[in-house]
Amino acid sequence: MSLGPVMLDVAGMELSVNDRARLLHPLVGGVILFARNYASPAQLVELTAAIHALRTPPLLIAVDQEGGRVQRFREGFARLPAMRELGAAWDQHPHQARQLAWQTGYVLASELKACGVDLSFAPVLDLDHGQSCVIGDRAFHRKPQAVAELTHDLMRGMKAAGMMAVGKHFPGHGAIQADTHVEMAVDRRPYVDIEMEDLIPFRQMIGYRLPGIMAAHVIYPRVDTYPAGFSRVWLQDILRQTLYFEGCIFSDDLSMQATHSYGRIEQRARQALQAGCDMVLVCNDAEAADQLLASLTWGLSATSVARLARMRGARAKYAWSRLHEREQFIRGVRAISAIAE
Repeated sequence: MSLGPVMLDVAGMELSVNDRARLLHPLVGGVILFARNYASPAQLVELTAAIHALRTPPLLIAVDQEGGRVQRFREGFARLPAMRELGAAWDQHPHQARQLAWQTGYVLASELKACGVDLSFAPVLDLDHGQSCVIGDRAFHRKPQAVAELTHDLMRGMKAAGMMAVGKHFPGHGAIQADTHVEMAVDRRPYVDIEMEDLIPFRQMIGYRLPGIMAAHVIYPRVDTYPAGFSRVWLQDILRQTLYFEGCIFSDDLSMQATHSYGRIEQRARQALQAGCDMVLVCNDAEAADQLLASLTWGLSATSVARLARMRGARAKYAWSRLHEREQFIRGVRAISAIAE
């Protein structure tokens, strides 16, 4: 059974009967984990092993493990700094900040891979315009070049640990106050303003062969009437054809309030897939997940299947116990812990 185009969540720290039934559905291709799914590294290893054992090829397992306030797994894991702290370090010593970014990416990815998690939806490529209540200190910096440099090194650190990076939230979520989890978000800037600022980190990271991108649920009405994740203009005309992105496109969570005016969950998923997403996320809404699996008909193209397979990355280099004996990992934890404090 090949991977499907839908990523779902699971209820708790081990798989329930309902979880197993959903994850065996042919439309499903991945699982996203949250803090409620985590108690300890040992428990996480058991959970991810159970998920991977369900299917061949195994389902992708993802998490939002960015750092700062967005770190789903905490107890037993290294404390990751908010990315704004790396931006502050860049203002003082750019070279040292880039080294810290590499170490952050390496530690982040090494711990997750050791526990059986395939990818983290990181790094955030949004600019810190000082406007967004939901982005805030998740952004590296206000300056596009600082964001591009720091995220490049964070991606390099992740890759050294065997993990593919996912840049978000295309084409930029940092210039508006609204939180798409709870309300519709509109960015009224013209395309040229977005192109000259917010798109710079995405353009440069694509040049560095960024493997994945997550689209924003933000409407940019001077470009298209649909949110970016539902927009062929953004995903096909701009991201694929203008920026030459060849990697995997993920939707943001289709259960967010910002998407609710676009129809039932099946209609939202179809719009996102038709616009160009390779995989759509449906989180924290079991009823919507069941409705989607019962109603959606969608066959992934061979290209999408290949893109998703690439996001699995490399096998973990070290088990959890051996990882914490590695000098490179220990140095990285010490370095990032200093700024995380």
